[in-house]
Amino acid sequence: MEEVILGKEFGYVAMVVLLYCILNMWMAFQVGKARKRYKVFYPTLYALESDNKDAKLFNCVQRGHQNSLEMMPMFLVLLILGGMGHACVSAALGLVYTISRYFYFTGYATGDPNNRLRLGRFGFPALFGLMICTVSFGINLLRP
Repeated sequence: MEEVILGKEFGYVAMVVLLYCILNMWMAFQVGKARKRYKVFYPTLYALESDNKDAKLFNCVQRGHQNSLEMMPMFLVLLILGGMGHACVSAALGLVYTISRYFYFTGYATGDPNNRLRLGRFGFPALFGLMICTVSFGINLLRP
């Protein structure tokens, strides 16, 4: 059985993981600010338009963060596994994904959900690239 040893370049992957965690905390803070601004109190997850005239604005902020949370496990697994075999490429793709998530969130938070894809759409090819890195890493592990 061949041993997998991480090179020093894996540090770039670790830094991208940290950067995404910081972005996630910032998005959570933005949701908290939106809760105060639009008067949507816990435990309410989404505002109802019948109860709150700013429901759509709040829900767009909330949804931008929620979607990022939904995608986070897949992103982090692909980043870490792909990074074990292709650290620099995976870190670069992870950085593109993280930056695109910022724009996805800020676009969504405008209140027009279509704005999330202006620059946020670049996260999807980055995620696909991470899938390729992970497949390559897996295949290389299985080779005799």
